Amino acid sequence: MTRRNETLAGGGQTLRRTPRPARKVVALGNLQTPESLAARMFLLCCDPERGRLGARSKIGKALRAATLVDLQLAGNVVDEGGRVRVTAVPAPRDVVSAGVLEELRAVGPRRWRHWIDRRGGVTVRRVRDELERARLIKVEPHRILGIIPADRITVRHPLMRRQLLQAAHDTLRASRLVSRVDLRDASIVVLASTADLRTIVSKEQRIRHKDRLAQLAVRVGPVVPALKKAIQQGQSAGG
Repeated sequence: MTRRNETLAGGGQTLRRTPRPARKVVALGNLQTPESLAARMFLLCCDPERGRLGARSKIGKALRAATLVDLQLAGNVVDEGGRVRVTAVPAPRDVVSAGVLEELRAVGPRRWRHWIDRRGGVTVRRVRDELERARLIKVEPHRILGIIPADRITVRHPLMRRQLLQAAHDTLRASRLVSRVDLRDASIVVLASTADLRTIVSKEQRIRHKDRLAQLAVRVGPVVPALKKAIQQGQSAGG
């Protein structure tokens, strides 16, 4: 199957699509890595040692941002003067992305940050449920200290997670041209860095690769500065 590569641009510019060869996928037996960026980020945010999600206060916004990037890559939405406009491209098969697209259609053009700030908790649960349905994670309810209800999340295929993490980190190698790295892998590492998801990008990596991350962020497009503002506002409100 031939897939399309999407070059994102902000500032009201149109989305330019050019053909590309089929993207390689990681296969483990009959399993393949999930296509959606939100699902991949969820897997990478799972802390294997603690059996839970890291940075839980930020993961909702990060997954919303990842879903918006997915929709832009698929041509379902474009940037129009800093606002998200839905196109006539058919809805994606991914349940979570299709649901967010319906939200956008129902409300009409809004700024990117508006959509990042909405329904983060719902999006986390939907991504989790889809991963559990695909048997990529196991979710077990338990109680912290025997009192506080919580979920223990186990990644069923640790090798898949390690390969996803390696692919994201490879985009930071100076030997690779920024213009040639896989845009989906770049999106993972840029969004994770922006939201300070340290199970994906450590603080040391974020500092060491600051310039590289800034260059990759330009390719990812308007979702990145919107996510940054949403995270900063959330931290200010929490503080």
